[in-house]
Amino acid sequence: MVKPAPAPPALTLCQINPGIHQVLTTNGEHVGNLKWIAGKWKFKALGLDLDGTLIPGGGPLTERHNTSFDSLDLDLINATLALP
Repeated sequence: MVKPAPAPPALTLCQINPGIHQVLTTNGEHVGNLKWIAGKWKFKALGLDLDGTLIPGGGPLTERHNTSFDSLDLDLINATLALP
């Protein structure tokens, strides 16, 4: 019996530098960053207003702003930051 392939993660990471990873939706929307701060990865939500101005702490994951992770475990990140 062949197992079906797992569903792709709802969120992916794109490394900017060793201390910052962009958090992207499957359609490429940048919804925040994971930043290495004080020995933890902290999620920093991002959004845009109607004029396209960046809103730190805003966007679809604003309620998860400042969530911390011990590692860049994509399964855990997806489970914790899951889009509403």
